[in-house]
Order: sequence, then structure tokens, then C-alpha cells
Amino acid sequence: MRLVSVGNIIVDVLLSVPALPERGGDMLATSGGMSPGGSFNTLVAATRQGLRSAYAGGHGTGPMGDLVRSALAREGIELLSERSDADTGFDVAMIDAGGERSFVTAFGAEAQITSLPGLEPGDLVHVSGYGLLPSTNAAVVTAWLDTVDATVLLDPGPLVADIRVLDRVKRRTTWLSCNEREAALVGDGWDHTVVRLGPDGCLVDGVHVPGFPADAVDTNGAGDAHVGAFLAALAARLDPLEAARRANACAAIAVSRSGPSSSPTAAEVDALLE
Repeated sequence: MRLVSVGNIIVDVLLSVPALPERGGDMLATSGGMSPGGSFNTLVAATRQGLRSAYAGGHGTGPMGDLVRSALAREGIELLSERSDADTGFDVAMIDAGGERSFVTAFGAEAQITSLPGLEPGDLVHVSGYGLLPSTNAAVVTAWLDTVDATVLLDPGPLVADIRVLDRVKRRTTWLSCNEREAALVGDGWDHTVVRLGPDGCLVDGVHVPGFPADAVDTNGAGDAHVGAFLAALAARLDPLEAARRANACAAIAVSRSGPSSSPTAAEVDALLE
């Protein structure tokens, strides 16, 4: 089986700060760096759990696009799309002393796709809410979803209130995975749901699956890690509750490490579960 993401991979410009600056103010970062983020984190998590993964979204010509392609190759993630003339977009991610993160995003080539590839039998599909915005790929992704026969997971993300095609996508969504705030905004009527509760674990179709204790260092990418591990466990034929338990373990390990692509290996998850 294979995971195909039609989400957005952008570059995270990461800044660790004591606290967010006040309006009009300044704040000195204690550390900084650049790393691919967004759907990249989901693909990395799935790959490290043993699921073959591929990226079908957009990527650009320029330093940001080069960074994305290099990272995909390093993780062994297949690239299914051609590069765009524009460069890949980026966001500024500020991580405060408590591990919480805040973003400002500028879209690029990943938000300008014109087509998507066909699927292999048995593929699982990951859809990001960032790719369903009117300013990104809503028209292309929704039209493509109408044609595919696959297990589809939607992670709507923090901009869910701006998604205008949600009802149409709902008809093709097998699993909705989101946090509590997003769950309140998307409403009811989904086939299956995973509501992520942070350190408390998650709810799978209303059933609580407890989380694991963790000293949170960086929560950036924790939800993506949870989604990737959950899909990898489904691909391995685990039942949804056990898949969620593995996803909880994966996220707990991920938040205890710095960096957005901090997902553990399958062996590390196995060790925590034992």
C-alpha cells in the first residue's frame, strides 16, 4: 500500500522565542532554522512507520523548492508532480517557551497546481485543508477527489473556517482528523472521525483513546505526526482504536523533540507501547 498526499508542502522558517512579540514590538529568537513543513511532516511520519509514501502536490523552482525536493529524497518519499516556475511558499513559525506555535504563511508553487496524478490500487490519500482554500487548490483537488476510489483522510487545519468546499469534500472523506477547535467548526455528518486532544490522546468515533505522558519541547508538527502514524497503522490492517493508540504514541515522542519533522521510527513507537 502507499500513502499519497495532495496536501501542501511549504518551508517552515522556525524561530524559537521566549514569547510572542507585542504588536509593533520585537523579540530576539533563541534559535532559528528552515525545514520543510505542512504535509511533509505527515509523509515523514508515515514513512518512518513503514508505509511507502508519495507527494503529489506542487513544488517550485528556487531555493525553497530545492530544499523541499532534497528533504523528500532524503526521507525516501516519492515525488509525483513536476516543478512549477514559481518557488515553493513558506511560513514563519514562532515557537514560544511553552512549546506552542504560531504561523504566518505566504503561499507559492504548492498552491498553484493544475492537475493531479492517478492512483495505484490500495492507495490511501491525505488531503490538507490548506489545499482546499479558494486561494490555493480547492477546484483541482475537489474535482480530482470525485474521480478516485480510495481511503481518503482530511486534515482540515486551523484555516478550516475558510474552506468553502467542505460539504463536497465530505462526500469523499473516509476519515476526518482534527483538533477540538476544528471539530467544532466542521460540524457533524462525517463517516469516521479522529479528534486529537493533545496530551489527552484522541477520540475515535467518540471513543477515548488515552495519550502518553510527554515533556513537550516543540508541538510544531504534532498533529501531522499523528495523522501519518494513524494512516500507516490503518495500512498495516490495525483496527482504528489500535491505530489511534500508535498515533498517540508517535505524537508524544514527536513533541518531546525539537523540529517539525521529529517523528519517531516504528521501533521507537513499539518501545513506548510496550
